[in-house]
Amino acid sequence: MAAIDDLITNEYARFLIILIGTIIVVTLSYFILKVIVKRIAGRKKSYGEFILKQLSKPVLLLIFFIGLYTALKALSIFYEYTSWITGVFFVIVTLIVALLVARILTVLMVGYLKVRKGFERPPKLLNKAVSIIIFIIALVVILGYFQIDITPLVAGVGLGALAIGLALQSTLSNFFAGLHLVSDKPIRVGDFIEVEEISGFVEDIGWRSTRITTLQNNYVIIPNGKLAETIIVNNSLPELDMKIFVPCGVAYESDLKKVEEVTLDVAKKIQQTVPGATRGFEPLFRYRKFGDSNIDFTAILKVEQPMDQFPVQHEFIKALKARFDKEGIEISWPIRKVYTMK
Repeated sequence: MAAIDDLITNEYARFLIILIGTIIVVTLSYFILKVIVKRIAGRKKSYGEFILKQLSKPVLLLIFFIGLYTALKALSIFYEYTSWITGVFFVIVTLIVALLVARILTVLMVGYLKVRKGFERPPKLLNKAVSIIIFIIALVVILGYFQIDITPLVAGVGLGALAIGLALQSTLSNFFAGLHLVSDKPIRVGDFIEVEEISGFVEDIGWRSTRITTLQNNYVIIPNGKLAETIIVNNSLPELDMKIFVPCGVAYESDLKKVEEVTLDVAKKIQQTVPGATRGFEPLFRYRKFGDSNIDFTAILKVEQPMDQFPVQHEFIKALKARFDKEGIEISWPIRKVYTMK
């Protein structure tokens, strides 16, 4: 019994006990947090993994540094450095808490926006803006702890911000343009857009630029300022489904009424059978003009998503050509009549 008392009273033994206990608590906390997150997320496995990834690191770091601080205070060799150690740990813990708060707000914001139309994939610019605000508050708290007067610092920061603002005018313009894109929502993450002969999906709206993934699976990086001033065709708004216009033409000798009936019949079958075509939509047919060799027309179909236009159009052209051949409807080659003077 005396040996146990000596072990407990020994400061180094207390240090090791507290440190080992902290490591055990950190390990148990991870599994407890994992269970809690799983219950909160329910069947949304990907969202649960996102929550665990966001919160586990700052929570475990916070527990570890609190335990380490408690363990170091048990050692007499650090008594004369107590105020210095306390200051260092205050800074570390404050930054970790700021990180934890920022990530909690991110999780709540993502969870809230995911159920709102248009924000199923929230832009990362929102997360970064929230993090910047939280860490600025944390910096003010740290300066207040060390009793540093922030009035001259604010004045200096104001002058510095003016100089930096002039030097980084383009970058700040892109940043505020990004905030405008997020708040005004002309485009959203995941939308299929066309910008200056570039078409693709909006991958992310960053603090400086917007990334677009093209159909060739390449990134196109467009500065937010330029994107905000450019004419954008958003194929995902106001609704995700879209109409596609398939141009064609038939010979002048064709029975135009029969051509219309055959084309609409083929279009209706494609509309009801091909994956990606909008069920229940009635295809449209419109003659457009007298062309050089054909009477041109346009068939109008509808697809559920912008990317569906390609397989639907592909199947429609194949089926229409086969049906025209069967019905004896001709699509003429370009013809030129040449008259010679005798």
